Amino acid sequence: MGSFKENRKMLMLSFQNNWITEGEFVLLYEANCSKNLIFPHAAYDRFNLQDMDETECLREFRVRKLDVPRLADALSLPETLSCPQRTKTRRIEGLCILLKRLAYPCRYSDLIHRFGRAVPELSMIYNTMEDWIYQHHHDKITQWNDNLLNSNALQLYADAITQTGAALTNCFGFVDGTVRLICRPGENQRIVYNGHKRVHALKFQSLTLPNGIIAHLFGPVEGKKHDSAMLTDSGLLEELEQHAFSPTGNTMCIYGDPAYPLRIHLQAPFRNRALTPQMEAFNKSMSSVRTSVEWIFGDVISSFKFLDFKKNLKIGLSTVGKHYIVSSLLRNALTCMYRNTTSKYFGVDPPSVEEYFA
Repeated sequence: MGSFKENRKMLMLSFQNNWITEGEFVLLYEANCSKNLIFPHAAYDRFNLQDMDETECLREFRVRKLDVPRLADALSLPETLSCPQRTKTRRIEGLCILLKRLAYPCRYSDLIHRFGRAVPELSMIYNTMEDWIYQHHHDKITQWNDNLLNSNALQLYADAITQTGAALTNCFGFVDGTVRLICRPGENQRIVYNGHKRVHALKFQSLTLPNGIIAHLFGPVEGKKHDSAMLTDSGLLEELEQHAFSPTGNTMCIYGDPAYPLRIHLQAPFRNRALTPQMEAFNKSMSSVRTSVEWIFGDVISSFKFLDFKKNLKIGLSTVGKHYIVSSLLRNALTCMYRNTTSKYFGVDPPSVEEYFA
């Protein structure tokens, strides 16, 4: 079967040659009209990064103009990507479509004037780019990363946290769960309903470092799951037991809120009803540095506000979990290039974007 456009041409030809009646023509013509709005994408020029102003680029893509090719090189994007229906895009254009879509809640039709492409093409290019980055780089953030979490680096992180006045001298990072709101699903609503927040959501667990990087991300899981259950499912404790040691062999740990169990490699606040002054001082000193994990969660959402528009995050219709994982990867890339509040607070520089994606 041909496209709607081809079918309409055939109908016009048939009517002009009196092969069909006027009534048949009207009936068949309406049946071969797409219900989707047709936008005049051909009226706009194709995307050219060099035509953009520096301020426009940073505002729309969250990346400076000169750093867009650098990010594409760091990600090892191929020169040309092909979509399943054979639409092709250059790597800079595809990366900018992905960044533009994630930067702020928008419809694909809002991207036409910038990229000069039809809505179906924009949608397929976005999905292709997101899938490519996820398939080639998700292990950098969803698995134990030796480049970030080797023994020398762990000691460096622990020293930086200690210098801020933290009571623990062997703590190298912080763990916490984040609740990401989604549109209420039509089925299995109870599974994704978070009773504490009273919202439908997916949850993610993040291990964050003093250099502002999300080192380990687990999820998505159903919104009703408790943080301690998510910790068990993630296998993070097993990874810590294998790798979390200083160069001299001392045990290193991470720090979490009271929802987490107490382990050798995982510390939490004192939860006794009657706390001694020393216990209160410990909790206070660690609480002041643990809030850095919330700063990093905020960085992801402030950079990619598409994740905060729950009406467009529909499980079963879009890859909601993949959106957050890819956005976290890109947020790590931005941190590598421009630093963030956490890295400045602890005084620890993140790796270069080339080192991170190596």
